[in-house]
Amino acid sequence: MHTLRSCSSSDAASAARPLRVGDALLHPQPEQLNEAERRQLASLALLRLAAIEDGLLSADDPPPSDGVISEAAADAIDRWLEQAIPVPDPDEAACRRFFAAHPARYAQGERVQARHILFAVTPGVDVQALRQRAEQVLVAVRAAPETFAEVARTTSNCPSGEQGGELGWLRAEDCAPEFARELFGQDEAQAHIGVLPRLVHSRFGLHVVEVQAREAGVQPTFEQVQQAVAQSLRQQAFATALKQACAVLAARHEVVGADLDAATSPLLQ
Repeated sequence: MHTLRSCSSSDAASAARPLRVGDALLHPQPEQLNEAERRQLASLALLRLAAIEDGLLSADDPPPSDGVISEAAADAIDRWLEQAIPVPDPDEAACRRFFAAHPARYAQGERVQARHILFAVTPGVDVQALRQRAEQVLVAVRAAPETFAEVARTTSNCPSGEQGGELGWLRAEDCAPEFARELFGQDEAQAHIGVLPRLVHSRFGLHVVEVQAREAGVQPTFEQVQQAVAQSLRQQAFATALKQACAVLAARHEVVGADLDAATSPLLQ
């Protein structure tokens, strides 16, 4: 089953507008959503309409309620994606090129020593104001990293704040997947030591993260990870095709309040 996943991005202008696709308002309080959440809801609504147009879902299917689609709609969207977005299997040569270009992504046993400052997203919170505050703190601690521990103690919404935000030594499996993606398997140019240059978005909120040390993992052979490499390439191909499909659908059904073109990899996986 294909699932949609939001990207991390912000757009204060779109957040000020109602979120709708066609005549359907997708969320009762769209100003509380960040741009990634708006893209996700708009894309789901577009894909639901596509499933109806292609006869995979009854036109009587209830519209999304508070951004939640029906179970029948979810099943129909999966069937539509399978029919409309076939993903070819990459050949071995393409897999070998990708593996050679991204060796760190498949290292096994990599560890990172890190600390963080969490800005928790809780019900009713003003997400735009929270993001602005998190960005201000990110700029401040990048300019003066020696203040990180004190800022964590006074600002972080995580219990680790009492210890200056210390998370200790982490492996990828110790973290939420969206958090791990920002810390592990980074190519050499992105494998930062120090305060990461952008906020890390996770299911818990927004994180200012400092990587204090890295231990490289063991590099496997291509044959050991060939299937994982092939899956990575399939996901990339699907993401590109889904972005194109959503653009075509958005041209047929007016989208207000979400910038689907803003995503570098469209809400998807």
